[in-house]
Amino acid sequence: MIKLSGVLTIKSIDGRNGRFCVGRLVTGLGEFTVKDTLLEQYDPGKYEGDFGISRIYPYSYFANGGVRVEIRACVESIALAGIERLTPEEERMTAAEPDPLDEAPAEARQASAGAGTSQDDSATCALQGKNGGSIGGTSNPDVDLFGALWPLGDEVKLDPTVDRALFRSQHDRLRALGYRFQAVGQIWVKRAAGTA
Repeated sequence: MIKLSGVLTIKSIDGRNGRFCVGRLVTGLGEFTVKDTLLEQYDPGKYEGDFGISRIYPYSYFANGGVRVEIRACVESIALAGIERLTPEEERMTAAEPDPLDEAPAEARQASAGAGTSQDDSATCALQGKNGGSIGGTSNPDVDLFGALWPLGDEVKLDPTVDRALFRSQHDRLRALGYRFQAVGQIWVKRAAGTA
């Protein structure tokens, strides 16, 4: 893993699977697209800091009748130094982006067919390794959703290596339960009663 200082701009997009986040990391080494699961919990904005990168690789996909090629970076850790909101113009400037949830099955097929990536490479980044399935057999859906994290405390740190769909469900449920994400520290904190 290498550490790079830079600015990660995160944008939120409403897709057919719901809201998802994509990022653009600008560093002294270059600009990279970031579509890792851990972005799902961040609000749109500019995040300055140090980023732990496990992998940099080319990726292509079809969009708007053509092929788009980008250089992606797998961000495994973030140490923030500053946060800024996006301007209204920056929020509107969103290209057609595929939902990473839709990309995972195609990447899994490529990996199993031996199309230039090993199973370890695909698990390291886009597929995010482990599938955090449910415990099953309980009558409380939150126990199934959060598994070993249940019961939830006043602070919760989600595991971004679980299945992206599960991660999104956990994120949405924490918001519904009154938790708020703190980008510095990457934890969800329970709001005190009566606070906004």
